[in-house]
Amino acid sequence: MSEVQLPALGESVTEGTITRWLKNVGDTVAVDEPLVEVSTDKVDTEIPSPVAGVLQEIRAQEDETVEVGAVLAIIGEGAPTDSAPATPAPAETEPTPAPAVKTPEPAAPVAEQTPEPAPEPVAEPAPPVAEPVSPPAPPAPAAPVAQPAAAPAAVETESDPSYITPIVRKLAKDNGVDLSKVQGSGIGGRIRKEDVEAVISSSTNTTGVAPSPAVSSTAASSPVVEVSPLRGTTEQMSRLRKVLASKAVESMQSSAQLTSVVEVDVTKIAELRKRIQSDFIAKTGVKLSFMPFFNLAAAEALKAHPKINSTIDGESIVYHPTENISFAVDTDRGLLTPVIRNAAELTIAETAKQISNLAERTRNNQLTPDELSGGTFTLTNTGSRGALFDTPVVFLPQSAILGTGIVTKRPVVMQNADGSDVIAIRSMVYLALSYDHRNIDGADAARYLTAVKQRLEAGAFEAQLGI
Repeated sequence: MSEVQLPALGESVTEGTITRWLKNVGDTVAVDEPLVEVSTDKVDTEIPSPVAGVLQEIRAQEDETVEVGAVLAIIGEGAPTDSAPATPAPAETEPTPAPAVKTPEPAAPVAEQTPEPAPEPVAEPAPPVAEPVSPPAPPAPAAPVAQPAAAPAAVETESDPSYITPIVRKLAKDNGVDLSKVQGSGIGGRIRKEDVEAVISSSTNTTGVAPSPAVSSTAASSPVVEVSPLRGTTEQMSRLRKVLASKAVESMQSSAQLTSVVEVDVTKIAELRKRIQSDFIAKTGVKLSFMPFFNLAAAEALKAHPKINSTIDGESIVYHPTENISFAVDTDRGLLTPVIRNAAELTIAETAKQISNLAERTRNNQLTPDELSGGTFTLTNTGSRGALFDTPVVFLPQSAILGTGIVTKRPVVMQNADGSDVIAIRSMVYLALSYDHRNIDGADAARYLTAVKQRLEAGAFEAQLGI
């Protein structure tokens, strides 16, 4: 027998809440196979099985909060022993109704052990425990019944339906995608929204037509509004959502927050991206977006304006020696902020690879709590969903957060070489800095934003590309 304990999930993590068991008592588990989902105040994660065997006993129930090191389950060999009372219980109740429903057909179904007691008045086969154990035998003759009973177990290990969210199911249904033929890229082979979209895209690219002609014809005439399966329902807040809500309220009540906004011309960066995109992908394996440029410019400006990268500690202000930038990642579980450490010292290529890697592992629930802690400043790309800009909330103990809006082309008044005003089409973006007025003044925020603006508009990043 081996104990499965709640491992240390980070330096500051002392406990976790069991959110869902991925295996039931009696199930066979392999080494490193996901066993249970645990939620902490920093991250939701899956605890893998340390050994191979059969799940004998579950010690911590769902929604129960346990300390690090607590025993979650017992794994051993063979059929469960400790849980035997729980398993035979249903088996015991099965034979009880069987003799009660004595059908007066002694000869007809001899294979069914229910009528057997009728021809044999000596119903003393009941005392031997062997007879209640025999009910598992009847499913053998009734092959059609035995197969459906075994199917759920197979489905649960390979592609558990609970891994497929309602939104993913609806997306597949609306586009005629057979989920049984979709290869999941999530943890444990779970099917994610991106997997279904890839199938839809592949089908469209191959045939030139979307999988669902009816939806396509409707979409051609007018936009189709997808009704969310959450509409009209109620759900419990997850532990992560509760933590986010609590911290947001605490930050707003404990600090004096306001936002300053500047407009930035990023045409030179847009042209640089277009010029080197294919070469960058070939050498790094990731696509070059605007985010690495925003990240580097923000980190460099923090070195010159340390107030923006500071923390209030009682009546003292602590100026951090490094620029550890948290960046917001939108996930199905809520907003998470993995950290890029020493961001000012990285090249564009290094930053792009870190953003891609951390974002992917965040969405797949593969981050450790330490990768979500230690940030001194936050960058959030609200423009990824089309917003011009917003007023992001500063999460304590940080003092500032920079929001980047959508990069869009629009006519702008600018000066040409001879100094006269002209109207030109430029790639523009709004940058919004929210900050804690207790230690950062408006002038400090304006100076910082101006430094970031000048760095981005100059567009001189060739030396920092790293390719």
